[in-house]
Amino acid sequence: MDLFSRSWSALLAAVADLSDEDFARPSGCTGWLVRDLVCHLVIDAQDVLITLATPTAVEPTRDAVTYWRVVEPPTGDDPLDALTVRLAAAYEQPGLLKFHLDDVGSAAGRAAALADPTGRVGTQGQVLTAGDYLSAYVLEGSLHHLDLIAHLPEAAPPPAEGLGRSRELLEGVVGAAFPASFTDRDTLLVGTGRRAPTSAESSALGALAARLPFPVG
Repeated sequence: MDLFSRSWSALLAAVADLSDEDFARPSGCTGWLVRDLVCHLVIDAQDVLITLATPTAVEPTRDAVTYWRVVEPPTGDDPLDALTVRLAAAYEQPGLLKFHLDDVGSAAGRAAALADPTGRVGTQGQVLTAGDYLSAYVLEGSLHHLDLIAHLPEAAPPPAEGLGRSRELLEGVVGAAFPASFTDRDTLLVGTGRRAPTSAESSALGALAARLPFPVG
């Protein structure tokens, strides 16, 4: 729970530090500008609020690892992705988008802090404990923090402990460990296909290289 709060707060702070010009830069998400990614984060914050406000007595069907699935790499053709781009453009002024994310994102952070980690919540037809759901979301937040700063070298990175937990989650989803020589950041970028491995990294990956990438959703 605390790790979600630290990772989420760092992501919101990174967006707050963006200049208006930064919103027009490319992000690490295929086909999305930074403004499109920030709009997606508004939707993420809404998802957190909705999920935490959807209690259930049903037994959990997922945990922090099995919440995730390896999916097809994004192409930009998904209708929801296209809607996100249109919504982002409708804000027109970056300040309005920043304000909306701060408003909804801060509420999501407060809801997470108040949640009972053992309570069960429903999302996407599945049931998890609130603790597992928020733990799973550390991966979402860390990946999108990396996407946000992909072309902003001076921007603050995600918290190290969040990257470490995200690596554990990704390795759990994949069912294999990445080489110890990989940093947590490089594991996430290479593992999810956000960048191609170098020749040295491919050699270190061995048979795992042939299975890349592992986009999760």
